[in-house]
Amino acid sequence: MNCLEYRRAKLADPRHLPDSACAHALNCASCTAFAQSVDDGDTEILRAATVPVPEGLADRVLLRATGAYRPAWRAWAMAAGVILVVGVATVLFVHAPRDAYARLAIEHVVHEPESLTTRYQADGASVAVALRSVGATVRSPLGQVRYIRLCPWGDGGTAWHIVFETPQGLATLIVVPDMRVRSESDASASGWNAIVQPVQRGFYAIVTSSPETTARAANLLRTHVNWNA
Repeated sequence: MNCLEYRRAKLADPRHLPDSACAHALNCASCTAFAQSVDDGDTEILRAATVPVPEGLADRVLLRATGAYRPAWRAWAMAAGVILVVGVATVLFVHAPRDAYARLAIEHVVHEPESLTTRYQADGASVAVALRSVGATVRSPLGQVRYIRLCPWGDGGTAWHIVFETPQGLATLIVVPDMRVRSESDASASGWNAIVQPVQRGFYAIVTSSPETTARAANLLRTHVNWNA
């Protein structure tokens, strides 16, 4: 098992990892740290979702049929409902580290080195299809596209893996449809840098060798792509 496969498994089912994933984590400091951050998020989930029962609530429920204490019961019910909603929101927010998808994008590039050395299905029509999957359209040709492939991503999802040329060198664009992220994020690992940007029907990630090159590639994409078509 490699790092990308391990992190997919950890995000999909943090408490039930296969033996191969456990063995990988024992020998990989990066994935051990990633697992700890996910486990810390689960602890926060349990803490946020635990709603204490107000003293005397059972008596109020029993007396509800007579009409007594009905206003108080409704107040407690509304309060409990608000707490529950906050708990659910916290679950969605803290389940994964903020930079998890940026790091997954880097791992994806690291474990597909052939994408940077070979040419594969490099045509404008495939790029247009990939962009439409997240609600984007091509304003003008992206330039020299060298590689495009539909790859597995996450727990049963898919992502378009695109490599294109920029004045600063090669850049990788990963387009992930039907998976929402809360906000822009970035990460650096293994000599690579990535940014993740939410769009209309999913998100995209840009991966290059440095934050400066990533920023320039992002600006180039804004010129050639309408992300909010």
